[in-house]
Amino acid sequence: MEIDIRQGDILEAQADLIIVNLFDGVTEPGGATGAVDKALDGQITQLIALGDCSGKLGETTLLYTLGKLPAPRVLVVGLGPKDVFDGKKARVVAARAISAAKKAGAKRVATIVHGAGVGGLDPIEAAQALVEASLLESYEMPAQRSGNGDESGVESLTVVEFHAEAIPLLETGAQMGRIVAESAIFSRDLAATPSNIATPGWVAARALEMAEETGLDIRIMEWGEMEELGMNILLAVAKGSDEPPKFIILEHNKERAEELPTIVLVGKGVTFDTGGYSLKRSDGMWKMKYDMSGAANVLGILRAAALLNLPLHVVGLTPMVENMINGHAQKPGDVYKGMTGKTMEVISTDAEGRMILADALAYAGRYDADAVIDQATLTGAISVALGQQAAGLFTEDEALKARLLAAAEATGERLWPMPMFDEYKDYIKSDFADVKNSTAPDRGAGVSTSAKFLQHFTEDYPWAHLDIASMGWTKKPRPMYPAGAAAFGVRLLVQMLRDWNG
Repeated sequence: MEIDIRQGDILEAQADLIIVNLFDGVTEPGGATGAVDKALDGQITQLIALGDCSGKLGETTLLYTLGKLPAPRVLVVGLGPKDVFDGKKARVVAARAISAAKKAGAKRVATIVHGAGVGGLDPIEAAQALVEASLLESYEMPAQRSGNGDESGVESLTVVEFHAEAIPLLETGAQMGRIVAESAIFSRDLAATPSNIATPGWVAARALEMAEETGLDIRIMEWGEMEELGMNILLAVAKGSDEPPKFIILEHNKERAEELPTIVLVGKGVTFDTGGYSLKRSDGMWKMKYDMSGAANVLGILRAAALLNLPLHVVGLTPMVENMINGHAQKPGDVYKGMTGKTMEVISTDAEGRMILADALAYAGRYDADAVIDQATLTGAISVALGQQAAGLFTEDEALKARLLAAAEATGERLWPMPMFDEYKDYIKSDFADVKNSTAPDRGAGVSTSAKFLQHFTEDYPWAHLDIASMGWTKKPRPMYPAGAAAFGVRLLVQMLRDWNG
């Protein structure tokens, strides 16, 4: 979708459809909406009186201009109550509006900025919300089809602003929104691509292309180097596949590492997960291409960090493997020693994500980080606990927790703090190693014991774990999250990084 910021009057916009807005409770629209209402001989006012246009958050009403305006259609989108309007609601509004425009068959759409006037939003924030949500709502997953793809979407979005002095602010916000949205879309595409294409090597090649385009420093470790470092827990998972593992290391502002805060982001990168010998059920296994969502998110976040030129040293660590079955594959009962020298017993080969993260978190100890945050589609248990409403947040660092919760509140990518009681260590004690990778067949405390397992391999740095298993794939579409790969966590962590220095 092409995005354009233009000074002018929305009444004069040359488009298939123009978008204006309305707060809940307004009976006589003002501003741009009032001007459109007047041009249409009071149609909007009449619909308000009839109760057909209420201003309820996300509600859309389509009107036909019948030659009274250059655009043949007008869409009025509800902003909800004025006293609670904020950036999160501005995103909902923009997403609902662009979805309705697509449904109406519009190719060229013009819109005013939602909430930047009487709504009280900062123009930069309002423009970012508009562009970010419009692009994310318009996303369609990559598909390998023999015919032409769906070409029914909105092709161009023109943001029309009457006041010339606001244009630079809107351009700044729109650019930020585009970077964040396109970085999330980059992550979505990786997670949604079939695993026969998106192998560890293919993902590494995409990461290399992206790094070259954005100026990120990149290093890709191969099997031999990982073996020399003692990453035997990670490699135990990779042994079951013919696809060689990759360990991708991306750095933003590497040359300034000594002078800037260092944030290390770690992402689980299982490009396909059969469960290994602890085989998954067949009915949902097709979706296990998304088990690399954590790694895909980290790549997207590093892309955004570079393009936004954030004043931080940001490191991305993404171990990439397949969890398959062959004559070399790990087996329940096997014991492996990791990079830290700590040992681990395999109870379930389907608890492979925490295994590759164990050595990645150990490697993160090299960076003297101000914070290390991992994200992973780690447990089915988090879906039972939280459903598709929030990701699980695990940390004992209160300052880091506060930063993450603040970013969650700002972006609407919700987190819910989960317990990290010391007693959970007892659940993962092993008779044959330092720890075991699963409490199976006991199904209790599955989310917190998995976090305790990861914590065992951390190296004395502020650390948080995000279990995004319930949020990484959208089942029921909601604003900005069409069905499929969600890239949940990209906007959240980009916001946290933007806010880091205060």
